[in-house]
Amino acid sequence: MNKVVCITGAARRIGAVIAATFHAAGYNVVIHHNQSVKEAETLAESLNKKRPDSVITIRADLVTNFSASELIKTVVDAWGRLDVLVNNASAFYPTPFGEIKEYDWDILIGSNLKAPTMLTQAAASALAESDGSIINIVDIHADRPLKNYPVYSIAKAGLVALTKSTAKELGPEVRCNAVAPGAILWPEQPDHDAEHQDIIERTALKREGTPEDIANTVLFLADSAPYITGQIIAVDGGRTLQS
Repeated sequence: MNKVVCITGAARRIGAVIAATFHAAGYNVVIHHNQSVKEAETLAESLNKKRPDSVITIRADLVTNFSASELIKTVVDAWGRLDVLVNNASAFYPTPFGEIKEYDWDILIGSNLKAPTMLTQAAASALAESDGSIINIVDIHADRPLKNYPVYSIAKAGLVALTKSTAKELGPEVRCNAVAPGAILWPEQPDHDAEHQDIIERTALKREGTPEDIANTVLFLADSAPYITGQIIAVDGGRTLQS
């Protein structure tokens, strides 16, 4: 039976490329989404044409009225197993100090940290049965906070701590690692061209990475790294080498 991967926020951007990459590697894929209904259905249809009945979609708001246990139950009911959980879904927007609202905390911490925590807990048993793994998508700004994005940076720092804690809590049956993208797909925010170019110039490779760089690293951690756990892999073109 094919292995099964569940990817949150998988309808578009990096999440969609992760889904396609795992599918090409022979996995059955669960595409989680919330608002991107059309994109999720289009991606699932495209992948199912390549291999029938190999992809399903699940719609869930990971912040409001969210049940991690119900989502994981739907995943396991589909194919009887779960091998990989990729916590990719993420809210991202500025929250300058002096302007932070409780709503911002709830959204940014909820999507980037609370939901992965609850999903990890809900999926632990199924993943243990398959000697599975968890890969969290974090951010280089977990270590180097991004100006005007303190709540987002805090949330990703928490996700790094969750990664390391999970590796201890769920080992030896379940491995947990994280991938920290650098300049890959610039967030869909206006008026950031100068900042974007500055970040690229701060990389050792002097170029933007691709979603495939992230997806291939996630697949490597899932399939080809049986002795790696509790690690944060920076895929940032050498950005963290710079001051």
